[in-house]
Amino acid sequence: MTALFAVAQMTTTKDREANLASATALVQEAAGLGASMVFLPEMWPFIGSDEDKVAGAQELDGPIVTRMRSLARELGIWLQPGSFAERSPVEGRVYNTAPVIRPDGELEAIYRKIHLFDIDLPGGAVLMESDTVTPGDRAVVARTPFGGLGMSICYDLRFPELYRSLREGGADIITVPAAFTAHTGKDHWEVLLRARAIEQQVWIVAANQGGHHNRKRASHGHSMIIDPWGLVVARCSDGPGLCLAPVERERAGRVRAALPCADHRRVYRSP
Repeated sequence: MTALFAVAQMTTTKDREANLASATALVQEAAGLGASMVFLPEMWPFIGSDEDKVAGAQELDGPIVTRMRSLARELGIWLQPGSFAERSPVEGRVYNTAPVIRPDGELEAIYRKIHLFDIDLPGGAVLMESDTVTPGDRAVVARTPFGGLGMSICYDLRFPELYRSLREGGADIITVPAAFTAHTGKDHWEVLLRARAIEQQVWIVAANQGGHHNRKRASHGHSMIIDPWGLVVARCSDGPGLCLAPVERERAGRVRAALPCADHRRVYRSP
């Protein structure tokens, strides 16, 4: 089975209404171009202060997810609307949550980001996600007509053991909604995405934020779709926009048959 996938790249700000309008327009445009599934980036509804992020957190049945469910139903598409700040039971904290929505508007799966981005780069961004985010604790593979869809978010990309778990759990495709920083993205983003595709022999669908969110924060952009051989088959540039590619479910199986790495894995003693 082959389906057209669309990755929507955004430059999210603190203006929630403008972000919602931008996301809606990109999803509608992608559907108009024939996309069967559309992907949004990490934290597309809001990027601003931690205090405002926590204050604006919503439940799974809140306005943000409800709007995305309605949009998927209106357009008759599968939708992975990046991630959003979901209210956590822990006071002052949120989950970084990624849903998968079916064409009938129902939720197929929910993933909560496991690995939290805490970094203080000399001359770069200072981001301490663990100050306000409760980590998830479960790997998730959604069942879709296009194959098993493994879920990850941004910093998860640096942990190949998660991707191995997703492959073993039936993933043919792994999605990576992200707000990968401009500082790290220029050297690491594409390298890591292609490595995960090659290692696990899966499609990688990576919707990144791109551009300046405010005076202190910028994201790398260059959202892309990568095939199970590690080839980039579609790519965005720096700012908002779409990239689209046909994704063939059987491609992963053919690559695995030609190069059966998983069958060659050995158990060994640690040093």
